[in-house]
Amino acid sequence: MTVAGAQPPSIEVTDLRKRYGRVEALAGLTMTVGRGEVFGFLGPNGAGKTTAVKLLLGLARPTGGEGRVLGARIGDLEVRRRIGYLPELFRYQPWLRAEEVLGLHCELIGIEHATRRTAIDEALQLVGLWSRARDLVGGFSKGMQQRLGLGVALLGAPDLVVLDEPTSALDPLGRREVREVIRAIRERGTTVFLNSHLLTEVERVCDRVAIIDQGRVIAQGPLDDLLGVPAARLRVTDLSAEAHAALARFGEVAQDGEWLTISPLDPERVPDVVAAIVAAGGRIHAVEGGRSSLEDRFVGLLAAVREERPA
Repeated sequence: MTVAGAQPPSIEVTDLRKRYGRVEALAGLTMTVGRGEVFGFLGPNGAGKTTAVKLLLGLARPTGGEGRVLGARIGDLEVRRRIGYLPELFRYQPWLRAEEVLGLHCELIGIEHATRRTAIDEALQLVGLWSRARDLVGGFSKGMQQRLGLGVALLGAPDLVVLDEPTSALDPLGRREVREVIRAIRERGTTVFLNSHLLTEVERVCDRVAIIDQGRVIAQGPLDDLLGVPAARLRVTDLSAEAHAALARFGEVAQDGEWLTISPLDPERVPDVVAAIVAAGGRIHAVEGGRSSLEDRFVGLLAAVREERPA
């Protein structure tokens, strides 16, 4: 419920569903994205992320539930003009100059001629391409092309920007450049909805996240709340599958090669974990304290939810 005089959330969906024939692509999505935050939307392949993005953008119609974007029902034409979108796969004609790409999109979204030059310059400045305005797109690196795509999504100063895997094909330098742009967008007060499977990138830029699986949210909240639980990382070898499974009594167990992360785990119980591993014949090479990474929490939550579901 929105307080009188306050802006409604950027995104608010309740039990949102989408079915394609016999396939239920989205099975009751409920989440809220506040104004001016960077919101990470996470899930494994086939979880329903792409379907949810299509519904929010009005590119598909839901078969159940309710959704509002910027205070209006999803699909509202006027609201769609206030949303910027960067798809995962896009390509601009290599013979066009950067400013020509932006000019074409100004035409498509209906920005008035009198204000187009200003809109183009503002977008180029924001993504760090103002000095390359007259350069051909064909000579741009992947990182520069991604920044140009962000510039297109930012034309007209949208209230909400939806980014679909904006760093998936980039090298570390390109990813850093995109992160800087996302932070600049947030500083302007624009809401950023980030759909990504690169969890370390999400962890670096997002204020809150929602993790979905099989079309439903299984965890949602500020990153500090999701990752603030104490955890222990242990490098372990020679541990049997039965002994590994038995560690679940201490907390959620995530494995990455020889490293095990157990969370939440009270620091006082770390010696008990070590003793249990040694007693089971395992060898411990290192023990680290701290909190869970987003990847560890993601894997642990998925494992726990899927174990509870009936086969």
